[in-house]
Amino acid sequence: MELRLHVFLARAGMGSRREMEQAMVTVDGNVVKTMGTKIDPDLSVIALDGRSASLPLACIYVMLNKPQGVLSTVRDDRQRRTVVDLLPSRWRSARIFPVGRLDMDSDGLMLMTNDGELAHRLMHPRFQHEREYLVTVDTIPSKNTLRMLMEGIKLDDGVTAPAVVEIVEANKDGSVLRVVLREGKNRQIKRMMLACGIGVLNLHRVRIGKIQLGDLGDGESRELDAEEQQQLFFAVGL
Repeated sequence: MELRLHVFLARAGMGSRREMEQAMVTVDGNVVKTMGTKIDPDLSVIALDGRSASLPLACIYVMLNKPQGVLSTVRDDRQRRTVVDLLPSRWRSARIFPVGRLDMDSDGLMLMTNDGELAHRLMHPRFQHEREYLVTVDTIPSKNTLRMLMEGIKLDDGVTAPAVVEIVEANKDGSVLRVVLREGKNRQIKRMMLACGIGVLNLHRVRIGKIQLGDLGDGESRELDAEEQQQLFFAVGL
């Protein structure tokens, strides 16, 4: 799979982008001055000031359907089950970790990787990646409440950014809302609903950016395909 040259060199631990731009970088013996040049790490020989560059380990990109009752962390001092515990041993040994988090009582799509640069960019607020949820609540919100949720709710840490909130299913016991956010305040959806007097019964994440959970079973995981990986890289400017 192709990578931009500066991304490859960063992952290979060859220094900052400024240092790379000031050094002599060669690809297959040819001097390359454009850091955005795409290379294939498996086929090309890359060197910086004569020092051979290679990735220390294969980067892995995984999606997981996190069940309720599982922690979004690598390990837990109280020996509770974590998302890493759900992965095959071949991925755990590669020091894979979750990108962001879901509350213990929430479920759905999580991305996991050992690519620190990608993880940092996916979590950085400036990229504003969409996150889509199906939220089961204990009532049917009024049109005015939906408008408030979409325009912004005042919370202790500021007013929430505009969001998509719509009813996709309703019955006598409550409703299911489709909620799309572009920011990630702590427990944001639950706090937004609470501010409107709405109780959240279940929160299920189905999409991050263009990556869809699809029909992945509860607790199951799979590696992202090449197209999905490229979508993530494009979304964060890699």
